[in-house]
Amino acid sequence: MIFYIVMIALAAIGLGYTLVQMRNHPKGLYILFFAEMWERFSYYGMRALLILYLTKHFLFSDSQAYGIYGAYTTLVYMTPVIGGMLADRYLGQRKAVLFGAILLVLGHLGMAIEGEPIRDAAMRDDGIMNIFYLSLAFIIAGVGFLKPNISTIVGELYSKTDERRDGAFTLFYVGINLGAFMGAFIAGYLGETYGWKYGFGLAGIGMLAGLVVFVWGKPLLMGAGESPNPTLLAQKRAGVSTEWLIYIFTFIGVGVIWWLIRGGESSVKTLLYIVMPVVYLYIIVRAVMTLEPHARNRILAALFLITVQVLFWALFEQAGSSLNLYTDREVDRTLFGAEVPASVFQSLNAMYIIFLGPIFAGLWIWLAKRGAEPSAPAKFGLGVIQLGLGFLILVWGAKTAGTNLTPVIFIFFIYLLHTTGELCLSPVGLSAMTRLSVPNMVGLIMGAWFLASGAGNFAAAQIAKMTAGGDEGQVLEVYSNVGWMAVAAGVGLIVLSPIIKRMMHLDTLGEDTIRYNEKHGISND
Repeated sequence: MIFYIVMIALAAIGLGYTLVQMRNHPKGLYILFFAEMWERFSYYGMRALLILYLTKHFLFSDSQAYGIYGAYTTLVYMTPVIGGMLADRYLGQRKAVLFGAILLVLGHLGMAIEGEPIRDAAMRDDGIMNIFYLSLAFIIAGVGFLKPNISTIVGELYSKTDERRDGAFTLFYVGINLGAFMGAFIAGYLGETYGWKYGFGLAGIGMLAGLVVFVWGKPLLMGAGESPNPTLLAQKRAGVSTEWLIYIFTFIGVGVIWWLIRGGESSVKTLLYIVMPVVYLYIIVRAVMTLEPHARNRILAALFLITVQVLFWALFEQAGSSLNLYTDREVDRTLFGAEVPASVFQSLNAMYIIFLGPIFAGLWIWLAKRGAEPSAPAKFGLGVIQLGLGFLILVWGAKTAGTNLTPVIFIFFIYLLHTTGELCLSPVGLSAMTRLSVPNMVGLIMGAWFLASGAGNFAAAQIAKMTAGGDEGQVLEVYSNVGWMAVAAGVGLIVLSPIIKRMMHLDTLGEDTIRYNEKHGISND
């Protein structure tokens, strides 16, 4: 009980400090903050339980569970490419977010249909499994519409040269992680303690709350995220408007995603190997053929940063798979005399961000005013180094314990270092994508950002499989290898950061934006 009280108190302190910092930001940031908070509540509540649900309820082997988990998380981050492009050209970000939220409500509530526990893998009910895969498909499609576009709306609330941008995205990131904290903490606890359906069901209710907040707060967005071409959106084809055709084909797409999930990791791998090169090539061709030199170079710098995060998420996302099972099986989880469920520890990352996010947001602004803020590429390098150090400290702690269970303090340490690394990379990256892109490509670039996250999640599943079926020593050997690799890669990024920074042309960003807007008839107000 003491552990739960301390965690909630720390989260409340971080939230309070965040809301104080948000006083100097547009009111629309509050709506996006709370809408995304509830969306992440639902997503991370389900994520905290998924690998445990697969291995304990459906009795999949570790390797099979990692494959399903990897296919799911890969597709979750692939669909934003489509959602971002449809928002850019037709729907606008606000309608895309609204539609995505509806799909997510359907998916998360479907996850609450768990069926009876089974004693043998051969006894899995085909009907229940199809509902499970269909629910994942709805969640994947919903994230595709919501995830890239709500971040884009945040960017639209600020000018490209506004010094508050990085701070705003970090504050927004606190909202993301407040939801992630509550989801893993509450839904995870309910699912493991009282039944999977209660954890998944609560996640669905959380998503519904996010939908309500977003609809209610529309006026505070001040027109941000509206359709770029309402006439084209209303245009009818075969008696059906373009908007409704998008919705109809999305439901057909849900069926395709259901088929891919059922097909397993091999189908998703083939799709990823096709889609990622095509998207990269398309972005490069558009940048070279249509943009002025500085704008083109910014797009190429953005692609470099996008690629870096494949490595980051490949290691970071062990949290939901191999690290989750390691915590369940090899860690002494007793705190204040009571054993804490393994899924609850996934709330640590989010709790740290709630507490540290505002500090990092203030730190970047404080350094910027003194001309000492690291560039975005340098921040990426620092983030990757900390990620590697987290694994190395866990390995050291486990080996120090010898034949005993790993002391739980080292789980706190690995999540702390992974969190400080994440704060150097993820919110900074979101800000950089909206800053470096031109207006008619911002949804595409945000989609590519999340596509690379999908590639990272696919790579994470392959790393997790290297630990499957082995003893603690095998897991620790894998963690040691990836830890040293990350430290070396991070140092290399810091060395390269001045070159990438020059490609970003930050000194002419405001002037280039004005010229682009004038050329395309966009107001500079």
